[in-house]
Amino acid sequence: MTKRVAILISGGGSNMVSLVQDMQSGDHPCEPVLVVSNVPDAGGLKKAVDLGVETAVVDHKPFGKDREAFEAELTRVLELAQPDIICCAGFMRILTETFTKRWGGQMLNIHPSLLPKYKGLHTHQRALDAGDAEHGCSVHEVTAELDGGPILGQAVIAVEAEDTAETLAARLLAWEHKLYPAVLRRYAAGDRSMLRLG
Repeated sequence: MTKRVAILISGGGSNMVSLVQDMQSGDHPCEPVLVVSNVPDAGGLKKAVDLGVETAVVDHKPFGKDREAFEAELTRVLELAQPDIICCAGFMRILTETFTKRWGGQMLNIHPSLLPKYKGLHTHQRALDAGDAEHGCSVHEVTAELDGGPILGQAVIAVEAEDTAETLAARLLAWEHKLYPAVLRRYAAGDRSMLRLG
């Protein structure tokens, strides 16, 4: 049975596009049913519409610091779409334990570092500052611990001597677009083994 996938975004949605295009490529265990943004003017919303995917906005700002109230509305919108899997793709909100428990075992995220290294923000600069020879991205299950769930896939790239945070991010993004769709396919089929690319 085809798995229904909802995708959460906050920005341009390039990883969302790679996921949707892969799901629409024919023989795939998933179908994209909804793209939700917490930012009303996120560029990814138009891209989703252009790809024929339904969209919704749950703006976090009216909720102020009440994260649970925001997430209750987000859950309401998601439940209408009845997703089997939720993919966070550049969704810039830290999720509460209430939300991660509600969707536990159904939610994936992509993070631009070789977890468990560099949880949180500014991962490319942190890799450079540490003098790392390798950098990469990870797809993991979402749990209450920030960027701390089981790792399902990683792509590794070499850090070049002339790299800046910007060049590193740009090179890594191409690998994010390969890794996330590949992990989603496996995850939808019940395969939780580690995938390594690069």
